Amino acid sequence: MQISMIINGQEKAFNVEPDEYLSDTLRSAGYKSIKRGCDKSSCGACTVLLEGKPILSCSYLSFRANGKKVTTLEGEREEAIKLGSLIIKEGGDQCGFCTPSLILTTIALKRENANPTEEDIKHYTNGNLCRCTGYVAQLNGIKKYLGVE
Repeated sequence: MQISMIINGQEKAFNVEPDEYLSDTLRSAGYKSIKRGCDKSSCGACTVLLEGKPILSCSYLSFRANGKKVTTLEGEREEAIKLGSLIIKEGGDQCGFCTPSLILTTIALKRENANPTEEDIKHYTNGNLCRCTGYVAQLNGIKKYLGVE
């Protein structure tokens, strides 16, 4: 099945299987920031932005993204460097497997809510699991990025 998506601002065409997940389509196209963690929609490592909203690409069929805008971490380089640096300064990077999805989710939060609270951050990033650091260091980096006291 032929589909097209606008990925990080560029239109791309794909030939996908009806049961192919978006994470597989994007990774095979070279978007390696998308991680395959649990394949059960529970860890958040496969998060991408679809029309600006975080989705779990390991459970989203590729054909559903036909004609839509998809953003991966590769498309948010400048913001990713800013936020990633703050997370590293707080000691929240460790293996980095969860970091791309956490950064994308935080960028979506920033665009959706100009003045988030700490509770807003916790609620919005709830589905992004980290098995290395816990969440305090990451939360501190995110709070600095978003200007939350």
